[in-house]
Amino acid sequence: MRLFMKYRQTHSVEVAAAKASISRATAFRIEKEQRLPSQNKPPRGRRRPDPLEHIFDAEVVPLLKAAPGIRAVAVYDEMLRRHPELPEGIRRTLERRIRSWRAVHGEAQEVIFRQTHEPGRLGLSDFTDMGSLSVTIAGQPLDHLLYHFRLVWSGFEHAHVILGGESFVALAEGLQNALWSVGGSPLYHRSDSLSAAFRNLDADAKVDLTNRYEDLCAHYRMTPTRNNKGIAHENGSIESSHGHLKSAVRDALLMRGTRDFNDLRSYRAFIDEIVSRRNAAHGKRIDAERPHLQALPARRTTDFEEVVVTVSRTGGFALRKVFYTVPSRLIGHRLRVRLFDDRLDVFIGGTHLLTLPRGRAHASGKHDQVVNYHHVIHSLRKKPMALLNLVYRDKLFPRPEYRRAFDTLIEQLPDRQACKVTVELLALAHDRGCERELAEELARTLDARKLPDLMALRAIFGPDPDQLPTVHVQLASLNSYEALMGPAYAGEAA
Repeated sequence: MRLFMKYRQTHSVEVAAAKASISRATAFRIEKEQRLPSQNKPPRGRRRPDPLEHIFDAEVVPLLKAAPGIRAVAVYDEMLRRHPELPEGIRRTLERRIRSWRAVHGEAQEVIFRQTHEPGRLGLSDFTDMGSLSVTIAGQPLDHLLYHFRLVWSGFEHAHVILGGESFVALAEGLQNALWSVGGSPLYHRSDSLSAAFRNLDADAKVDLTNRYEDLCAHYRMTPTRNNKGIAHENGSIESSHGHLKSAVRDALLMRGTRDFNDLRSYRAFIDEIVSRRNAAHGKRIDAERPHLQALPARRTTDFEEVVVTVSRTGGFALRKVFYTVPSRLIGHRLRVRLFDDRLDVFIGGTHLLTLPRGRAHASGKHDQVVNYHHVIHSLRKKPMALLNLVYRDKLFPRPEYRRAFDTLIEQLPDRQACKVTVELLALAHDRGCERELAEELARTLDARKLPDLMALRAIFGPDPDQLPTVHVQLASLNSYEALMGPAYAGEAA
């Protein structure tokens, strides 16, 4: 019939019938009929009684009006509670009936307005949790986020592994890395409300953090903007990209065959490679957008927090619920500490002393420790029994083999002797620079169900510096040197 009506617009009834492959009689009947064939059929009635006939208007509709946001499954559970005789199979029927009712009588919903974008105008920043990927570093789970930057027009992306939470330091470091990577800055930079960065801050701290964020954007001549709190779709150009990036990382991990990496640097290189491949797919648009970006300033700006701490008699300092050890010669000194997302740079005056890995307190609020046994081993040798109940004992051991050796020794030897042997093992690793090799030897010894032999280990890992022979060098007399050089000077004088 559809073909006939189409051909009938330009042909006679006979020609249209022939082209539509129907008879002339059928064609004339269709021509005279005022309604479509489907409209001539009476509507099919219900084949079984309506199970919601007595409750939908009387109970369901008042419930929907009183609580417009209630879920259909909650209404279903409530109806089953009120009317146990209802069959459980009515759930889909009820959900369709509620959906139809809301389409006619429901409240107005929020409308999302799609936007047109101009090159060089807007860049977006956000963080995404990567915990679901189960990445490990040397066998240890890596609890981390990804800082994600995206230019809306071209699709340029940059991702940076973040070990802490959504902090200003993480945002500043990741954003600057992204801008210097693309070679320019957009006119506007939008982020979410950085709720994690503002949580638990007093009014003065919030103002300070806001000022620092505005100063960061001003350094790159960007106008800072934030989307409304809790409205994720306002950052939709990057929110959807989160999912695509995480899927790409997940696929790359599956093809790699393992989710474990030797160190953090290897994992960061892995992420960089994935992002680079994604950017290559948008290479032409990225190249087209670069001329529209603002020129970068002569240098980066601050992407760290600076704190002044004092080294206590315990050989370290506490910062953000984490205790850090430093060389004992610094006890009593005031140090300037620059906090980055993954490290601490320690200064005394203007002199850089050392870099420490950054630690973070446990989610429960319990304090943590970042301990380097090289900093305390000299004092610990004088008081080895301090190891037994040391607050940060578990963090003192540089490798699992040393902890295993201590546990074995404490089981089979008196406490004093076990602590003495363990401290001497750490001292041996420190003095001879054989931490890894000694750990491997300890593993072989413990696997053979033997206890470490200090004398044998000292013999294996080189001579004791205190037992090296003293070499006396007999210096030649200068008179013989003058006698040797005398004739040459005499020749020059002649």
